[in-house]
Amino acid sequence: MKSKDGKVFLEALEELEREKGISREVLLQTVEQALLVAYKKNYGEEENVEVEINRETGEVKLFEVKTVVSEEDLYDAALEISLEDAHEHNKKAKVGDIVKIEINCEDFRRNAIQNGKQIVIQKVRESEKQFIYDKFKDKEFDIITGIIRRIDDKRNIFVEFYGAEAILTPGEQSPADTYRVGDRVKVYLVEVEKTSKFPRVVISRKHEGLLRKLFELEVPEITNGIIEVKAVAREAGSRAKVAVFSNDKNIDTVGACIGQRGARIKNIVDELNGEKIDIVNWRENTADFVSAVLSPAKVRSVEVQEDQSTARVIVDDSQLSLAIGKNGQNARLAAKLTGMRIDIKTVQEEEERLQELKAAQEKAAAGVAAKMARLAKEAEEKARLEAEAAAAEASAEEAAEEKIDEAPEEAAAEAKPKRTRKKKEDVPAEIEEAVTVEETPEAKPKRTRKKKEDIPAEIAEENTAEAVAEEKPKRTRKKKEAVEEPAGEAPEAEAAEEVATEKKKAGRKKKTEATEV
Repeated sequence: MKSKDGKVFLEALEELEREKGISREVLLQTVEQALLVAYKKNYGEEENVEVEINRETGEVKLFEVKTVVSEEDLYDAALEISLEDAHEHNKKAKVGDIVKIEINCEDFRRNAIQNGKQIVIQKVRESEKQFIYDKFKDKEFDIITGIIRRIDDKRNIFVEFYGAEAILTPGEQSPADTYRVGDRVKVYLVEVEKTSKFPRVVISRKHEGLLRKLFELEVPEITNGIIEVKAVAREAGSRAKVAVFSNDKNIDTVGACIGQRGARIKNIVDELNGEKIDIVNWRENTADFVSAVLSPAKVRSVEVQEDQSTARVIVDDSQLSLAIGKNGQNARLAAKLTGMRIDIKTVQEEEERLQELKAAQEKAAAGVAAKMARLAKEAEEKARLEAEAAAAEASAEEAAEEKIDEAPEEAAAEAKPKRTRKKKEDVPAEIEEAVTVEETPEAKPKRTRKKKEDIPAEIAEENTAEAVAEEKPKRTRKKKEAVEEPAGEAPEAEAAEEVATEKKKAGRKKKTEATEV
């Protein structure tokens, strides 16, 4: 490349640096890389080639880079050179040294140069994208100043920043602003995002961040951190509310933001083209904060609901219009600033609401009382039915128990009929004979009356005593048999009685036999 062409080349790089913001060194490195790629594409990838551009003259040179080896060790001519051939380019070359052999640039074909050009253009575009992204990313969420270059038919405003353009869309423009080509304008940088093409940059004149940053620019106490902007609510071009706070109780936060004779707040209002700004002190107590935010209206009371998302505000009738504001603007800004839903009522409306609430509560209480009475009546009826059912069940159980008790008595009565004294003529002869046979199953010898004189005196006395003793228990048994057995006597008692009776009968039999003997 000739020296004159080299100077033109460097001037072009400097022009790119001014327009696109890309440093000349980056551009030179890009050109070197492009030429290297073009050479390898034209002559093959095997060559070890370097490209050097003189930073002062712009002269471009290409070199083959080879390692010096002996004749015996030469294997790859593309990467190695013999010691004898190396001495032709450098007399001091030794085995193991690196030798650079210049290549004639004029041998480049046109297509290779064209490929290099495309690489340079692509690299310049990539560098430009990165430059724009880096510049805007550093200013994200901050105020930047630009110049209006043009306005299209759709009211999109093209603003130039750092050699790049950003679009201020109609949705981000303030109704109070007037825009003219060539004017300088301050905007708030909302977002910077990388895309496949150029970075997406969002700027705004309606964002609350613009007002917050303007306060930081105009009020040094905010910049130093003495005063803090807690919240900002804004309807661009019309009205805004700002809540400020300071840990230092000796500082008048509102006065510091207004400035001497209103100088500070005036600069902010002028920048926003007459937008009205209310400055209030931020308070930790939610009710007090809501009351202060609704200024200039005077609030009688504020009731914050349990969910901390709704506040009921009571004002006098004369203050209702001020509290709500024009088209509800003051109430909207207050709700936005506090983050709560604000319900504004007059004293009369609140009294009516309380009366309605009381009536509803009384009605609900009456309904609850009626329901409780109905439930109590149902419970009483249920208890009565349960008692009747229990009584019926108890009666059934008693009847069943009586039947169970009567069953053994009937069985005992059938097996052991009552002994009643009857006249002999009332008893049939067949029955009398059966009873006589049953009582005396064994045939007993007839008693023969002997003469008194035939019986010895000792035996007669003994028989007389035994007869008296036998006669007494017989009378006792007859009396016992005449008494009815009690109802429900246990079978064990009957068995014991029968055993006793059998023993007595056996005793009488022995005595009788002894007497007969």
